[in-house]
This record gives sequence, structure tokens and C-alpha cells, in this order.
Amino acid sequence: MMLKDSVGIVTGSGRGIGRAIAVNLATAGVKVVVNYAGRSDKAEETVELIRAAGGEAVAVQADVSQQADVDRLIKTAIEKYGKIDILVNNAGITRDTLLLRMKEADWDAVLETNLKGVFLCTKAVSKGMLKQRSGVIVNISSIVGLSGNPGQANYAAAKAGIIGFTKSVAKEFASRGIRVNVVAPGYISTDMTGTLPEGTQADILKGIPLGRIGSPEDVANVVRFLVSPEASYITGQTLSVDGGMEM
Repeated sequence: MMLKDSVGIVTGSGRGIGRAIAVNLATAGVKVVVNYAGRSDKAEETVELIRAAGGEAVAVQADVSQQADVDRLIKTAIEKYGKIDILVNNAGITRDTLLLRMKEADWDAVLETNLKGVFLCTKAVSKGMLKQRSGVIVNISSIVGLSGNPGQANYAAAKAGIIGFTKSVAKEFASRGIRVNVVAPGYISTDMTGTLPEGTQADILKGIPLGRIGSPEDVANVVRFLVSPEASYITGQTLSVDGGMEM
């Protein structure tokens, strides 16, 4: 319970990696605001998992690409718990297709949620964190943001943008005791990756030196470390959780 009495927001935590992060932080004592865009049933499942484990959580709907929604998310969190100590920018979508087939709407949708959402949420929590001179932000990128991937030019651009954004903000906030880092997952077993054909999954597995597909908990464990006092001297860094895949 090293994070007891801390308050954290995890965007896109109704399922997958976001859910694992929310539950993991809750078991360390964090009061978690479970954010979701559209699936209230999934968000409530996350909340119930946290409560069943003895933690405290509340679900709040907000589209992180919309300023008004983000403002409401932050306001609700502060009204409920009084402060925000931790922000995990996890919300993300995909609109995969080759560049020549990619519609402008596919590009805009991914950049709006995956990159602009990180900007809006970070800026919104920063005022309180700067005032209290403490806070931790973890942005979830991807190894695709480091190495690129055919058919994901929009996703790769957004995830690479998160890394540059994080380094800049980490430099701006460091003097106020606020740390900002990136976690870049590799191939993780989620609903999103589960739809890939078996042949594609087998090919991906061949490129993972550790020889297995990652779990959402693998990512969540690293996030919990980064927001903990044990990582108090780490900021502006990108930690790949990919079994050596990007290497």
C-alpha cells in the first residue's frame, strides 16, 4: 500500500491495459477514477473489480479528445477525492490501413484521441499538480511509436508524438517535483490484438526474444513502479515493455 491515499486518473480503463493499470494501482492504495468514452458497462466492471479487491474507485465518462469532457473529468475527480496525484494517459484507438487508403478522418480520429487527448488531460491536471508541487504522469505509447509499422502511420505518428511531448513536459515540470514518463508496450494480449489471425500472431511471436506475448499486468506493473516513490529519480524516460521486440 505504498501509494495509500493517493488519487489517480486512468483514461480508457474500462478494459485491457487500462483496466489492468487501474486495478493494479488500486491494490497499491490509489483511489482510482476509471475513465471511459462509451462503454459504461465495462467501466463499471473495472470499478467492481477494484472494490472486490478492497480498493476505492469511481467511473467517469469523458471523451479525452474533447476539452469540455476533460474539464468535467478533472472537476469530478477533485470534487470526489479532493486532489489528483497520478495521471495515466492510456486512452487510445486504432484506424489501421495503408497510407494510400487512409482517409483524412482516420488520421484525425487517431491523432485526436491518442495524442491530443494526452495534451488535454496533462494540461488539465498540471495546474493542481504545480500548485501542490507534486504529481506523476505516465503516458502509454507503443513500440510502434519507436519503430513504425505498416498500416499504422496514424497510430505510429500519435505514439511517437507522445514520446516527444513527454520529454518536453518532463523538462518543464521537473523543478516543481512533477515526473512524466512513457511506457511503450509491445504485443500485449488484449481485445484489440485478439482479433488478429493466428498466422499473424505466430509471426509476431517469432520476433519477440522472450518468446511470449505480454499481458496487461506486465504493463501495469511497470506503471505502478513509475508512479511510486521507488521511481522518484526517473523522469522523461521511455520504458519499453515488449519482451525485447523493439530491440
